[in-house]
Amino acid sequence: MRFSRACAVLVAATSTVAVSVNPLPAPREISWGTSGPKQIADLSLRTETDNNEGTLDQAWDRVWESIIALRWVPAATEAPISSFQPFPTGAAAPAKKNTKRRLSVVHSVNVQVEDKNADLQHGVDESYSLDVGDDADCITIKAKTVWGAIHAFTTLQQLIINDGHGGLILEQPVSIKDSPLYPYRGIMLDTGRNFISLPKIFEQLNGMSLSKLNVLHWHIDDSQSWPIWVESYPDMVKDAYSPREIYSRNDVRNVIAYARARGIRVIPEIDMPSHSSSGWKQVDPEIVTCTDSWWSNDNWAEHTAVEPNPGQLDIIYDKTYEVVRNVYRDLSEIFVDNWFHVGGDEIQPNCFNFSKHVTKWFAEDPSRTYHDLAQYWVDHAVPIFQEYSKERRLIMWEDIVLSPENAHNVPKNIVMQSWNNGLEYISNLTARGYDVIVSSADFMYLDCGHGGFVTNDPRYNVMSRADPQTPSFNYGGDGGSWCAPYKTWQRIYDYDFTLNLTEAQTKHIIGATAPLWSEQVDDVNVSNMFWPRAAALAELVWSGNRDADGKKRTTQMTQRILNFREYLVANGVQAQALVPKYCLHNPHACDLYRNQSALH
Repeated sequence: MRFSRACAVLVAATSTVAVSVNPLPAPREISWGTSGPKQIADLSLRTETDNNEGTLDQAWDRVWESIIALRWVPAATEAPISSFQPFPTGAAAPAKKNTKRRLSVVHSVNVQVEDKNADLQHGVDESYSLDVGDDADCITIKAKTVWGAIHAFTTLQQLIINDGHGGLILEQPVSIKDSPLYPYRGIMLDTGRNFISLPKIFEQLNGMSLSKLNVLHWHIDDSQSWPIWVESYPDMVKDAYSPREIYSRNDVRNVIAYARARGIRVIPEIDMPSHSSSGWKQVDPEIVTCTDSWWSNDNWAEHTAVEPNPGQLDIIYDKTYEVVRNVYRDLSEIFVDNWFHVGGDEIQPNCFNFSKHVTKWFAEDPSRTYHDLAQYWVDHAVPIFQEYSKERRLIMWEDIVLSPENAHNVPKNIVMQSWNNGLEYISNLTARGYDVIVSSADFMYLDCGHGGFVTNDPRYNVMSRADPQTPSFNYGGDGGSWCAPYKTWQRIYDYDFTLNLTEAQTKHIIGATAPLWSEQVDDVNVSNMFWPRAAALAELVWSGNRDADGKKRTTQMTQRILNFREYLVANGVQAQALVPKYCLHNPHACDLYRNQSALH
């Protein structure tokens, strides 16, 4: 049922009380009443006509279906550390009073949306408020846009729990005022190294929706495979791993629609000019270079790629830009977001030694450098990308500005995704005036710490060394994982990526993305590689990692993320276990420090 009606009575909750529910991400402001549980009946949605393609109705149907199907019992409740006694006290805990009272009943969700037609683009207002008063018979949600209302639904989804007898309750009246710290909150999925099926992509979107992440950065292709259909060049998918491992135009539309219905933008990445072999070489072998070279990691002075297989777009060959234009145009027609990621990372100079066009270009003017070559790419490719639409904004990896082969002048309206050297590079980019997406490998790369993937690697063969007692590169160290160690949820959550930035620099941080490169990831493990660690990032960029007094709230986050992991699994997202189940049932029993202020 959809119509507008005010709640019978609405009295805001003002007190704080211990409850079992512990929603993630933590709302910016939440207060609980003390008048006792409120019974949830068959909730009906009451709102004015939804002009945003029925998005609000569909979102509520999904949420309510999940609520009644799960009848969720919080898996991890909170308890004060004082409940653990270091020495016997002999004192018995007071018995709980067995009191009964008639529960007040909530019958409906009353949603008021100010701007029903606001598009899902960068910077859209995602704020909301949610109120259930002491004597109210409905839940009131107010939001500037449909997208904020959807976030309110996912919060409510975690608040309504099983009453222990199969019914549903809110434990106490509640009042929430909520909005994200950052407008860009995402994960990056790589489908170039290994193919990820649509059901598994949908599964990640479900986890994102529950945790209020709002951007899927889709790293579609890489040197190893080209899995997406392009109208102008149908032969490009000959470099997909198989005919079953291809995304059709309809597949892409389904992903975008599924994401949009959950308040998630899909931003594609076609990595250029590096990481470019598969697909491109099917169009014209001459637009790529060094594809037939040995990648030469065993002889770094001659290497042509940071991992197999080599390949880069030939920056000087004129036809390169014709093909780039057509591929970019075709993909822009199906990816409707105003933003597009065009790569720009890890350009390898040695690769261009295999290009007759580049070597001739250098020979024509000995003063030319690889900085000039990178600038040639910027000068010729960026106008192609920007001319598609006046709303189009580009994202590039920071390498185009900060690598040893950086371009001289990269437009400041291009967003930089920062992945190297943590705070140093973030500070460098923001000081120059670039907007920045934080993806620092030392904190946010979710594939790190699983060892190296390259084979025939003698560095593992410790006993072949003259001195077997001396650890090799892969023995007793990082195991061949260049970005080890493994990034735990606490490492992610504790990252203060605006540390020591000026106020002006801080304004250039638009959010963060946790990448998952897929050299060792496919359908079998993609979900437990993302989840629940991505939820730690979700809270970090939604409401932060510090309390009102400015202290780290990692300890308080513990039970929240342990509970959320169980909730993800209950909702079909195959999230990895973080602790023995004992730790869920015994809050803080697994803390390293009894002192709850150990983190600052």
